[in-house]
Amino acid sequence: MTSNSPRGARSEVLQRFFSGLTEYTFASRLGVADPPLIDYLAAMLVNFVRTDAVYGLRTPTGERLSQVADMLAEAQARQGSARRRVHRHIGDFTLFWTGLYPEIAERLRKDRKDSLINYQAQGKRNYLIASRLPAGQQSAPDAVLERLSNQFDLCVYGLGELRKHWEEREGNNDTPLLLG
Repeated sequence: MTSNSPRGARSEVLQRFFSGLTEYTFASRLGVADPPLIDYLAAMLVNFVRTDAVYGLRTPTGERLSQVADMLAEAQARQGSARRRVHRHIGDFTLFWTGLYPEIAERLRKDRKDSLINYQAQGKRNYLIASRLPAGQQSAPDAVLERLSNQFDLCVYGLGELRKHWEEREGNNDTPLLLG
């Protein structure tokens, strides 16, 4: 489905860009032949281009959760597919920061509740928990979430490599990667 709106066109461009870059990095460079996993990672990157998605987890009263410690507490307060969504978000959040921006992940943890939390361990743990909870209609397949848990370190490494390729592309091109 195409869109004539600028946001829809930009989303399409981002989807193609991240799909291609993720496939190149994981399948061609790292030898990871897992299209559902690669598609999941590309979709996560497109989604997390928007800061409101990275920090999209909120309490029932609308308070934005920006620390993994608070997200973990929120997961305990939810049940069923709502709990699965929180655990999945924790996995995505920790994977995004440790994979693409480890220097920012360290700053996010410094002098906060998260200072005692190992983001990689929590990412693995929360993807596994999410894979075992009841799924909603628009949830990632259990098997993909379980593979994200089992291959979390490889995904972190792969996202770091993806960032290198992304930055090389930006350095070799006068056109900005992300439009507006």
